[in-house]
Amino acid sequence: MTERLKVHAWRACAGLNPAVGSNPTLSAIYGGKMFLLSREFSFDAAHRVVDYHGKCENLHGHTYRLIVTITGEIKNDGMVLDFAILKKVVNENVISELDHRYLNDLFENPTTELIAKWIYDKLSDAFKEFNCRVYEITLFEGNNNRVTVR
Repeated sequence: MTERLKVHAWRACAGLNPAVGSNPTLSAIYGGKMFLLSREFSFDAAHRVVDYHGKCENLHGHTYRLIVTITGEIKNDGMVLDFAILKKVVNENVISELDHRYLNDLFENPTTELIAKWIYDKLSDAFKEFNCRVYEITLFEGNNNRVTVR
């Protein structure tokens, strides 16, 4: 595969326009590899699932686990993004909003799928400032159930 095709493939995988930047620098690609940064978070919250018939229609709580994965170009400092900034962005935009909350106050029907979509959308906007994009988020409801949004 030619270097130019590697660049086009990398840019497409990163969600970027493959045709832009026909002469990229080494900071744009690093051996044709896509870098994914992930960090894990947790929060506790209560909810009840609306229009559901079963135990989950009753008020109950979970310890949620959240894995946020971002991608972007390697910058001159050799990083896509400092992990401290990743932590700060997620804590300020998500964890502070959801931790120890009654989720029905925030969502009409707080299913794990709808919460995960909200998190993905909220973080997608927040990481634009750092020239990164959210690759995926995985939200665990308890130990055995999870939803992934890409």
